[in-house]
Amino acid sequence: MSQDTPAKVYNVLFVCTHNSARSIMAEGLLNSMGRGSFKAWSAGSQPVGVVNPFALKTLASLYIPVDGYRSKDWDEFARPGAPELDFVFTVCDKAAGEVCPVWPGQPMTAHWGVADPAAFQGTDEQKTKVFWDTASIIKRRIELMLSLPLATLDKVSIQREIKDIGTR
Repeated sequence: MSQDTPAKVYNVLFVCTHNSARSIMAEGLLNSMGRGSFKAWSAGSQPVGVVNPFALKTLASLYIPVDGYRSKDWDEFARPGAPELDFVFTVCDKAAGEVCPVWPGQPMTAHWGVADPAAFQGTDEQKTKVFWDTASIIKRRIELMLSLPLATLDKVSIQREIKDIGTR
């Protein structure tokens, strides 16, 4: 690739039912870690309309800016004019089993399920730990994806690799 040719920026959508915690943290992590190569968004099939404060606290603890996040419906990404997606990852089991919209760009999909930290009942200190543990799992999966030589792999290989990452 010549210096005049800009590198491909991959568009990624993280999906979870309520779009309040896991998908929000995944969006923030990928936008931070994959800056310049990836652009991430998040959405939900049944968004609750608010971002969980522990998700924002966790991102802040990782020095990721926490402004601008919102809980939104996945239909925003299936409308005309929506970003053409390269990847869609479900991060909760409920969303993985739902009928998804038809995404622009015919993206590759994989399930990267993680237990819902927002469902955890306990003290604020315990909740902070559960959110941190969840973010650590998501962060590791993103690191694995970022290590893939996407420009040199064919679609079948990429699909196999991203599905495998969800089991780690």
